[in-house]
Amino acid sequence: MFLHSKRLQYTVRVSETNPGLANLLLEQFGGAQGELAAACRYFTQAIGESDPGRKDLLMDISTEELSHLEIIGTIVAMLNKGAKGQLAEGTEKEADLYRSITGAGNDSHLTQVLYGGGPALVSSAGVPWSAAYVDTIGDPTADLRSNIAAEARAKIVYERLINLTDDPGVKEALGFLMTREIAHQKSFEKALYSIETNFPPGKLPGDVRMANVYFNMSRGDGPLNLGSWNSGEQWEFISEFDEVRPVNGGAGDAEVTLTKKEQTAVDAMALRSASNPEENPPTGAEQGAPRTPELLNASLSGVNAEGTLITEETEAA
Repeated sequence: MFLHSKRLQYTVRVSETNPGLANLLLEQFGGAQGELAAACRYFTQAIGESDPGRKDLLMDISTEELSHLEIIGTIVAMLNKGAKGQLAEGTEKEADLYRSITGAGNDSHLTQVLYGGGPALVSSAGVPWSAAYVDTIGDPTADLRSNIAAEARAKIVYERLINLTDDPGVKEALGFLMTREIAHQKSFEKALYSIETNFPPGKLPGDVRMANVYFNMSRGDGPLNLGSWNSGEQWEFISEFDEVRPVNGGAGDAEVTLTKKEQTAVDAMALRSASNPEENPPTGAEQGAPRTPELLNASLSGVNAEGTLITEETEAA
């Protein structure tokens, strides 16, 4: 059961109309890293979660994300309120009104005309919200890692939005939302590492012969960049090309076992569709190609200032 409180989780004060900034803030309303995507991600995980502690955690944070969605949407509406009234009532001359909403930058004029200045479930680029933003896979160790990354991405977007405004009220509200992303990251990390066997994700351990192998696939000039991610006691570093392929032995060719009937059909198909390397048939592309060296040179070099075809002879002259 959900109940709505008429009070926002954070008191928001906006000092002036700014449709351009409102449009940018839609990124956190209907964008891929926004609050609706987060709320839906954690809510669906909570519904399917069997661990009571993680279920409460996911449900609590998903509900808080909805309150953040309300905060962002309210800021968008307040930033648009002045322009919305002017556009709805036609209080200015057409040209002045047009300049006032297009001069704000971004696609704020579309936000005003299509959505009446209210928050729409689109990104700042006008892309409609999509359930594809919810990347839940149903394994807690994989989902919690994805949640940590999602909160990190959202924090970065909030940082960028904070850098775009000098409105103190908006800045403070965005700072609050950014800080809550940090808190959620901490909670998700604690939940992840409270699962004693959390790596690798899933149940199967993987092939021990390959689990600690690092393949150096980079070739060319420059130093060999080594670090804890590819060298040390826990890694087998393979650099030589012949060692890299194939890892399971064999010649590296694809093999399939066919029945006699299947093999006969495959052989017949190969014979019927075989190419003759001795043939040089005319092609449609050749029909439109220059047929003489002079025309070929002209197509490559063009004509000179006098309109004469540029050929090897005219260039020499």
